[in-house]
Amino acid sequence: MFGITLFVLFIFFILYKLLLIVPMREVNVIERLGKFRTVLQPGFHFLIPFFDRVAYKHEIREQVLDVPPQSCISKDNTQLEVDGLVYLKVMDGKLASYGIEDYRRAAVNLAQTTMRSEIGKLSLSQTFSERDSLNESIVREIDKASDPWGIKVLRYEIKNITPSRKVIHTLEKQMEAERSKRAEITLANAEKAAMINLSQGERQEAINLSEGEKQRRINEAKGTAQEIAIIARAKAEGMELVSAALAKEGGNEAMNMQLKEQFIAQVGKILEEADVSVVPAELAKIEGFFEGMEQVTSAVTANSVKGAR
Repeated sequence: MFGITLFVLFIFFILYKLLLIVPMREVNVIERLGKFRTVLQPGFHFLIPFFDRVAYKHEIREQVLDVPPQSCISKDNTQLEVDGLVYLKVMDGKLASYGIEDYRRAAVNLAQTTMRSEIGKLSLSQTFSERDSLNESIVREIDKASDPWGIKVLRYEIKNITPSRKVIHTLEKQMEAERSKRAEITLANAEKAAMINLSQGERQEAINLSEGEKQRRINEAKGTAQEIAIIARAKAEGMELVSAALAKEGGNEAMNMQLKEQFIAQVGKILEEADVSVVPAELAKIEGFFEGMEQVTSAVTANSVKGAR
């Protein structure tokens, strides 16, 4: 019974060594008696027990390797600490097994040295502004050197670029000075714009005031002209009416009576308002005044009649 068990176990062991299933995500490198025989792709395979063995297994998916931070010197002698990520893929299982001892470690070290060399070609400001071109340069150099290893470097990404504390302090001062400069420029532009707006407003105000004054004087002149014209027409009409009234029968007597009444009213008003008593020196002069007024009226009437003829 024990012998049957051993025989069954031996059969299973032979089958285990004979049958090989390679997963989809990897390739297996097979050696026969210590010598490379083939690279098995994903799938089901047969091996010769005790002669064939799986020497290496390689991941054929894209791999991400972390590149540790390292000190670099830029073109303008600025010390930087730079780290990144390298993405690669195994393209040839044989070269990855026999072309290099450890392609992962070799890729990381090569990325470090290449990154140090490429950063040495750029200034500090370029390392921040030209990351894409820097990544492309590193990928190109690493891929060229790693071609005999059977791997393909797909891309490289810089994670962090950290200057030294002294450089950071200098950059902060520079940025602060730049911000102050921009603030002063902005304030100067705002003040300039405010002065321009103010001067334009004062200019427009002066124009509006002068236009208003001009229009006011024009209106006053027009009003004065109209007033003079109206007064002149009224006086002319009044003179015509007076002349017509004097030409009628009894017009002179009516005019004399009206003038006498106005004279008496004015004299009475003067006597009431004056502080000193006013008395005519010669009463006869009043009568002479009325006679003179009658003569003036007669002359005006005669002229009006002649003008009518």
